[in-house]
Amino acid sequence: MSFFGKMFGGKKDVAPTTGEAIQKLRETENMLVKKQEFLESKIEEELNIARKNASKNKRVALQALKKKKRLEKQLQQIDGTLSTIEMQREALESANTNTAVLTTMKNAADALKAAHKNMDVDNVHDMMDDIAEQQDVAREISDAISNPVAFGADLDDEDLERELDELEQEEFDKKVIGIPEPNVTLPEVPADEMPEKLPEKKKAATSASTSIVDDDENDPDMKQLLSWAN
Repeated sequence: MSFFGKMFGGKKDVAPTTGEAIQKLRETENMLVKKQEFLESKIEEELNIARKNASKNKRVALQALKKKKRLEKQLQQIDGTLSTIEMQREALESANTNTAVLTTMKNAADALKAAHKNMDVDNVHDMMDDIAEQQDVAREISDAISNPVAFGADLDDEDLERELDELEQEEFDKKVIGIPEPNVTLPEVPADEMPEKLPEKKKAATSASTSIVDDDENDPDMKQLLSWAN
């Protein structure tokens, strides 16, 4: 059985899922990283041995350098293997993401198909036409109810306007006629006159009266008029 067969379970008929394959690749990647660290430490040890024996024991130094070269070659191979595994893991992760997205989209498509299973486009159009027709009927009914055709149809607008003008004129006349006339306030006349002036006025009036009587008696015409009256 091959190495990959052992790694993936040894079953040719059943292929692992993307998740299982990604998990196996990560485990292998971690194992190679640990081996890489081990080889790096061994290379450093062989390099130190070669430095210490460079002048003392050239044979030991050369053996250490040869071993270091072999370890570096293994390390180079592991670096290439890690790069390959990393690219394969990234490809599987991308495929796994695409699989999840496609599965979700397929489920959504199946759900949409199931939702439209009992729907027919022609039936939907017919239903929308019926709705529009019923809306028109409802609008006509509302207009008919809100229009007061049976109330006040026999009234003449001109007669109503004429009556309204008469009422306005009547109200205007009431306001004009009902305006109160302004009250004229005359100055008050003193009730009593000064005592010292009252006799003078009476005397003057008496003198004037006496004078008029005397004049009438001395006038011939007045005498004749008086005798005719008597």
